[in-house]
Amino acid sequence: MNIPVNQDIDNPSEKENKPTLTYIIDDRLYINLCNRCTLVCQFCPKTHDDWQLHEYNLALPKSPSVDSILDSIGDPKQYSEIIFCGYGEPTLRLKALIQIAKALKEMQVSDSSGPTPLRINSDGLANLVYKRNVLPELAGLIDSWSISLSAHNEEVYIKHCQPTLNDAYSHVKQFIQLASKNFKVTATAINGLEGVDIESCKTITESLGAEFRERFIDKLG
Repeated sequence: MNIPVNQDIDNPSEKENKPTLTYIIDDRLYINLCNRCTLVCQFCPKTHDDWQLHEYNLALPKSPSVDSILDSIGDPKQYSEIIFCGYGEPTLRLKALIQIAKALKEMQVSDSSGPTPLRINSDGLANLVYKRNVLPELAGLIDSWSISLSAHNEEVYIKHCQPTLNDAYSHVKQFIQLASKNFKVTATAINGLEGVDIESCKTITESLGAEFRERFIDKLG
């Protein structure tokens, strides 16, 4: 499948010899599955060749294997939540994402307290990329989604996110609405981006059946 991307995953800027496959913020674990993306967000550090997040360098010299990701996680019960999120769109590696999620659930099947919740931080364009509804494939594996709505209209969305796919903004909203029927969904937008109306973003999000979370331009992770 030909997927438009704004970075070649096999050739990101090399700033460290050892790639960061997973990283910890507070008591949550993040899985750095992919550097590729369907957006070229002007507020994203990697667009400006900065792969640093806190003390972590998130550049990947190649696509990490499922086994290498699982090895880097260890015991999933160490964490309050495990999130598929890095400087890339995790659903662009949908098969690997599903394999990892299944393995994590199976590792905890006998735990009486239940498995650690799994979340995907996403641009909400997976259905547009794959030309099918991928949400049923993730049912029972993913507990919640955080989806970047980013703007209250298409013009502002294109200005800041510069999508590589046509009609992306409309598809983001469709995805939020569809996902909200069977998953916990939070849509986000960044306060501080020129022209972004946060209150309108909140209204749109709630009309689609999701919760809204305001983010801030100088706060990552």
